[in-house]
Amino acid sequence: MKTLVALAAVLLVVSSTFAETAAIAPAHPADVPAAELAPTPPAKVPTKKIEKPKPAKEPVIPGVTLARPNGTFLGFEVAAGGKVKISFYDKKKKPVAPDITKGLGRWKDPRAAGEIRTPLTASGTALISAKLALPPYNYNIYITLLIGEGETAKVVESYTVQYRG
Repeated sequence: MKTLVALAAVLLVVSSTFAETAAIAPAHPADVPAAELAPTPPAKVPTKKIEKPKPAKEPVIPGVTLARPNGTFLGFEVAAGGKVKISFYDKKKKPVAPDITKGLGRWKDPRAAGEIRTPLTASGTALISAKLALPPYNYNIYITLLIGEGETAKVVESYTVQYRG
């Protein structure tokens, strides 16, 4: 019991010394001004939402995309119904009117010996074939683009498209 009383006395001395040195607030709120008793809200740190720049979506050209020498693009596809369609696009991949008068297309006939040859005529922002491309679509299509009419027509571009569709 002597040990217990001695331990309580030591704790009392240590706690009173600690209260004086650590500046613990008094237990009687009447002795403390009201301004010190009011809880202070935590300081708000202004937060700014950082918006990540969204990459602009690059337009998608349907079918096979072919780059032209002048920096523009061609979109090659076999449209519904089996007609070959060549669409024209500017440098930003937006549809434009063809700068070509006409074209010629040829490909191997998958159902017989020989080739299918067809003119490509302008229709809106594309050149469309007069003849159908027959399935299975597993052959090379040779495209020749022309400027001019009749005997004065001049070949300006030619492409070979390995079409597997």
